[in-house]
Parts: sequence; C-alpha cells; structure tokens
Amino acid sequence: MTSNAIEVNGLSKSFGNTAVLDGLELSVPSGTIFALLGPNGAGKTTLIHILSTLTAPDKGWARVAGFDVVRERNEVKRSISLTGQFAAVDEVLTGAENLRMMCRLSGLTAAEARARTAELLKQFDLEAVADKRAKTYSGGTRRRLDLAISLTTIRPVLFLDEPTTGLDTISRRALWEIILRLKRQGITIFLTTQYLEEADELADTIAVIHGGRIVARGTAEELKARVGGEVIELRNGRDELLRSIPTSGSIADLRQVLGDLAQAYPSDTRISIRKPSMDDVFVALTTAQPLEVPV
Repeated sequence: MTSNAIEVNGLSKSFGNTAVLDGLELSVPSGTIFALLGPNGAGKTTLIHILSTLTAPDKGWARVAGFDVVRERNEVKRSISLTGQFAAVDEVLTGAENLRMMCRLSGLTAAEARARTAELLKQFDLEAVADKRAKTYSGGTRRRLDLAISLTTIRPVLFLDEPTTGLDTISRRALWEIILRLKRQGITIFLTTQYLEEADELADTIAVIHGGRIVARGTAEELKARVGGEVIELRNGRDELLRSIPTSGSIADLRQVLGDLAQAYPSDTRISIRKPSMDDVFVALTTAQPLEVPV
C-alpha cells in the first residue's frame, strides 16, 4: 500500500438538486485511525459509500489502497472491509455459524473457516456466546459479532460507519479497545461517529465535514486549540448552562470578557473556566458558514 491508504480529490456528489459533497479533499495515512465528524446529513455515509464502491461520484476521484474507486472497483473491494451503521448478522444462526458462513463465502476451506472462526471468537470476546443464536445477543455483543464478520478476511482498510451508535458506555469502550487492537495490527481505519469523545479517544487525525467540504482537520488537540485557550461557562442558580465563550486564555482576554459579563448578567450567575472540548470544536465549526482551511 502507498503511504496514504485513502486519497480523495475534488469529490462531488449530488442527489437531485441537493449537493451532498462539494469538491471534498482529504488523505488518510496508512496504519492510522481517521475520524470524520459532521452533523446529520453532512455527507459522512455518502463518502463511505463512494470509497467502498457502493456509489459513484459525480466529479473528482478517490483512491483506496492505491486503487481508483471507479476504474478499479474490484481491486478496491478486495482491499477493504466495511461495517455499516446497523448490525448485519443472521439472527437465526449462532455467532459461530455466522462467522463460519462468512469465512466460506470469502473462499476459505471448511478447515480454514473453522480455524478462522475460532480466532475471531477469541479476538472479539465471543467464545462464551459462540453457540447461542445471534437474536439473543445484547447490542454490544451483536456489534462485536458484526465487526468480527467484516474481518473474516484481513484487509488493509476498514470502514466503520458509526459503529457504536446506540451502545451503552461499557459496550462502547469495549469496542474501542478492539478498534485500537486492529490499528496495532497495521489496519487503516476510517471511522465516522456521532460521539465526539470517541473521535477524541481513538483518532490519530480528525476531520470535520460541513457544507459538503472538510472545514477543519488535525489532531484532537490541534482542533481544540482553534477554539481558544479556555472556555468560560455561565450557569444560573438552577445550574442551567446559559452561555459558553471561547477565549485566548490570557489574563487580558479573561479580564475583558468577565468585565463585559458582569454588566450583562445577574450577580448570582456562576462562572467556571475549562479547557475546550471536542463539543466546542464541533459547535464552532458546524454552526457557522464553512471555513476555508488547508487539509
């Protein structure tokens, strides 16, 4: 694979009169976790569908594992695994049966399928439920099985489209550990998520999509630095958040902001100061007009 597992240049896609992607550009280095954030309808799933050859772009080009997603679709398909937003398991079959079936469909012999199934059951902590029907699984267990199914054959690039949506905190964190293990195996992971903490925790690089374009890109710390040095929060007597204000963190800036607030809010308003979070970044970048920034 090339140094970049994914390369996108000038990618555009419209549905009817609605432009979902508008000249989008990005690159993902091999062996890293890349997280794409954006509001609902921003084009995250459309981009994954293009990169996984499920949808063709209107303009521009994209390469995955060095192969063009339009002209070399078959080579791309042989280089990727994809886990969508919803678990794609056969509920009538057991976990082990689901895995063996997918192994055979991937071209493994019966003996190879049994061996690979045993490996995946252990890797994804599914051994205890291997012989139970998938319809009895909890949401977190079904998601682990779904991810295991997508990895019956090891591919260099893995697409995860909101993999932890609907999971409780414990199940989500268990899946995070699995994703990090996959990265340590050298797999490139392209992740879309609604959970800002998830991107903060997992990703080497985070990009924010808004208005069909990438409006910001960097590490979690780099993106937080765009918001400012500190965030001032104002709360009323019922502990309800009234306002969040980014500042540079300097004494001069804080003095100016606090002086203005003292004149605008009641004397019982509570003030706290904290570091910027990914929530602040997300709000700042997706509630204004798209920013033109280098990627």
